[in-house]
Amino acid sequence: MPRPNVGAVLTIATGFGAGMSLLVVIGAQNAFVLRQGIRRESVPLVVAICAASDAVLISLGVAGAGAVVRAQPAALKVVGIVGGLFLVCYGILAARRLFRPAAMTVEGAAAGSRRRAVLTCLTMTWLNPHVYLDTVLLLGSIAATHGTLRWEFAFGAVVASLCWFTALGFGARLLSGIFARPSSWRVLDGLVAATMLAIGVTLLAGA
Repeated sequence: MPRPNVGAVLTIATGFGAGMSLLVVIGAQNAFVLRQGIRRESVPLVVAICAASDAVLISLGVAGAGAVVRAQPAALKVVGIVGGLFLVCYGILAARRLFRPAAMTVEGAAAGSRRRAVLTCLTMTWLNPHVYLDTVLLLGSIAATHGTLRWEFAFGAVVASLCWFTALGFGARLLSGIFARPSSWRVLDGLVAATMLAIGVTLLAGA
């Protein structure tokens, strides 16, 4: 029976830890996935989009796309402006929901548009320059330090992304009892609005 490659296992674990450390932060994407999970609205699709997008971006970073991104600062600026405007608009919509708490119930969530959820998820993922900085540049740079084991590092980071979004999306339903009260939705949407507006304004200010 072949013995496991200890170096490869440790590199995978390092990639997992690095990926998880970047994912477990309050951000636009995580706030959106959490809200979708609580409402049980298109959760498998949203989780799949987030995890698959991270896998593509991490792979691009490990393959050397970070140099291309660095060479095109204007492209990141455009992404930042468009993404910032989108997040500000989404934050305003979340703030408006604060005044309609009676309409926010878990039972009424299934009627949401799957197409809208997909488009929102794709926009928050691919029009956020922070995603490129974290996955393509940062993780890509760290992976390069592992030489021939860089793809093992990438595998660990991809697994971390899959585990995190699965836990966040499907685990959020455990909070459905709390969010049976309209007042709880006010708190959540207040946090979502503050997060989206803060990130959106930051992106626009830095563009």
